[in-house]
Amino acid sequence: MKMKFITESYLRNLFKKEPFTVYEVGQGVRLTPGGRQYLTDKGIKFLDSSVKVKKEDTEKQAEGPPEVKTDWKKLQFQSRMKSIEALFLLTCEELLGKDVDLAHGVVKIYKQFSLISRAVMTHSTVENFQCTECTGIKESNFSSNLGDCFEITDFHMQLDKGREILTLHRLRCALQEMEPLMQELLCSSKEEREWYEDMIGKINQMINRLSQLIHLTVGGTQCLRKG
Repeated sequence: MKMKFITESYLRNLFKKEPFTVYEVGQGVRLTPGGRQYLTDKGIKFLDSSVKVKKEDTEKQAEGPPEVKTDWKKLQFQSRMKSIEALFLLTCEELLGKDVDLAHGVVKIYKQFSLISRAVMTHSTVENFQCTECTGIKESNFSSNLGDCFEITDFHMQLDKGREILTLHRLRCALQEMEPLMQELLCSSKEEREWYEDMIGKINQMINRLSQLIHLTVGGTQCLRKG
């Protein structure tokens, strides 16, 4: 675009026609040195629009891009999901060299957990984990928070399968940390709230199945569920 220059003579003629106290220099227009001096001598304020635009652009660049608000609760939940997935794999690897059947039992739970992990972003549905009923765990309470069947202590460490028992218990404890994180997300939309409530039940199913595997590893036929 061709630049237009405002001269002193132009401003004199303009002032004679109609006196003014402020003169705005538009975009694509520039004052000549004589024109600028004329306005200064007359005490006329002049506004340079091009300078104003450049200043606004500079301020916007200094501000940087708009800040994106991070939902730290969801980020914490998703990070914990990844951590537990890794713990599942580590648990399966440890058990494969000791008890193949037990390792396969944990793999089944891991696959269910992976389905939930992949469903987090879309909030898609996940089928219930298959319930194997025992004296203390039934289909009716399989999705409930039943706690530990019994307390794991240093006594169990001394058993022949102490390592396997502690490994399973470590995984169960990690899964039990999920419910408090998910409870914090229940203040989301109704759709998200219902999804998290359903997934809490699915997590409880996996915890209860792990409790059964722990009991089988400890041995004995009598149910040791406390309470």
